[in-house]
Amino acid sequence: MDTRLYVIPGSHPSIAVQLMLEHKGIPYQRKDLMPVVSKGVLRLVGFPGITVPALKIEGGKVQGSRQIARELERLRPEPPLFPADPERRTAVEEAERFGDEELQHPIRQLLWWGFKHDRYPMASYSEGAKLGVPIGLAVKTGGPLVALSARFNEASDENARAALAKLPALLDRVDAYVESGIIGGERPNVADFQIAPSIGLAMTLDDLRPAIENRPAGALARRFVPNYPGKTPPVLPAEWLDPLAGTQAL
Repeated sequence: MDTRLYVIPGSHPSIAVQLMLEHKGIPYQRKDLMPVVSKGVLRLVGFPGITVPALKIEGGKVQGSRQIARELERLRPEPPLFPADPERRTAVEEAERFGDEELQHPIRQLLWWGFKHDRYPMASYSEGAKLGVPIGLAVKTGGPLVALSARFNEASDENARAALAKLPALLDRVDAYVESGIIGGERPNVADFQIAPSIGLAMTLDDLRPAIENRPAGALARRFVPNYPGKTPPVLPAEWLDPLAGTQAL
């Protein structure tokens, strides 16, 4: 298959699609894009939308991790991303929806809030990426792009603090999916690939990692994304972290 995947380095939904392609055994070329600039590039190469992940495959164009999952399943049914049993498929699709619609964005907001206050950790998230310019230079001159990305992702103080307040319940939900066997089983499914990268990204933030790493959610991330790129040193105000107190599993 002629396959090209457009991503922003470190993007959790982009990594989700990379895991799906690897699960299906589909070779692909990865095209790394810079935040904000990516929007114009995607339109220039013919995608109708402006978000990653964006996939060109077999002459077609698909955007969004959930839409891409279904196209991959159509083009190459084996090994499957979705269970054959209808009841189990419904449960997996609900977990996938949660991962896409509820889990992704709060973690993205926390990351961009951190970059807004210290953009230099961004270089670690682009390790191995081919952006067309030296990564160090991109970060050094990338203040306006960071400001725009933080604005696009609504990474205000208020929203970042609200994202932290939501995080314990989100982690509990992931743990429950693991403990029920909906994700984390012997045979990975689309919800594993959707959820694990978001948890993996959260664990790159030193402020968040201690509250996650010993939970079932943390084990899921280590299984699927053991080498998630990036590291953000402590940057969040200590008082904002109060909702995470006591959430670390033993």
